[in-house]
Amino acid sequence: MKTNTPHAQNLQASLSETVDRVLRDYLDVLGDHEASNVYRLVIDEVERPLMEVMMEYTKGNQSKAAKYLGINRATLRTKLKRYDLL
Repeated sequence: MKTNTPHAQNLQASLSETVDRVLRDYLDVLGDHEASNVYRLVIDEVERPLMEVMMEYTKGNQSKAAKYLGINRATLRTKLKRYDLL
């Protein structure tokens, strides 16, 4: 689902900029406290809504959702189970 249209490029930049800003804000809020498990935190915070939105977008069609996400259906099912979305 990768496109090279200007609109798609702007969306990618916007998402990247948003993640950058939010992550920097999160680390600023931590102040002197040590960050831990930031990778897992970010993945969990992004992956769950990604799965929810894709399942809504495909009207629950796991094959289409997996195709659009660029992952296989078994991986999709594993992720859906992880987030109690099955």
